[in-house]
Amino acid sequence: MTPSRPKTRVSAAPAKFRTSRPTPPGKPSEGKELPSPDVIDLDRYAPAFLTWIANKLSRGASQHYLALFDVGIEIWRCLVLLAVHGSVTAQQVSRVIGMDKGAVSRCFKVMQERGLIRTELDPADGRARIAVLTPEGRALHDRVREVALERERAFLSVLNPDEVDTLLSLLRRLHENLPTVEIATQNYVKRRFPEAAARGRKRRNEDEEE
Repeated sequence: MTPSRPKTRVSAAPAKFRTSRPTPPGKPSEGKELPSPDVIDLDRYAPAFLTWIANKLSRGASQHYLALFDVGIEIWRCLVLLAVHGSVTAQQVSRVIGMDKGAVSRCFKVMQERGLIRTELDPADGRARIAVLTPEGRALHDRVREVALERERAFLSVLNPDEVDTLLSLLRRLHENLPTVEIATQNYVKRRFPEAAARGRKRRNEDEEE
């Protein structure tokens, strides 16, 4: 009779070699209670994901651009619009990107000191000044663009081409819907917090008078 072989015992991998899927942002780890209905469920709150992605992408890009080209993320955003349009006003940059107009003006000042732009009177409005991209500014834009496009390639690498098209289409629709968000918020504030809404209107009127 052939003796039976002893059963081979498969031991669990050491803890340091085990792999597990990371817990998504805002999602409770195993064993923890689900979020209360009285708080925001971060796992399904779209503005949270958009904010986290934007903040982390901007921080990473700024670190690389500063180290490589001595350019912060705000100047890079201005360079992008200038490369597309050739010349822009601070108000146009503020409207398209969402930057504060004062921050745009400060960027323009630094860019002019570095020879990246020159300023001229706006032919359509003699009181306003426009920023015009210089050859030095265009050369810097082209160098930073290489890194920016590589970051975009890596960021979208988890999606196939059809998914990228769908994502961009959805993002455009969300961006176009932002004015509706502000109108809805204003209407809600008027109903829910009428006194605060009245104070806000008063401040806006005073600012316009100044």
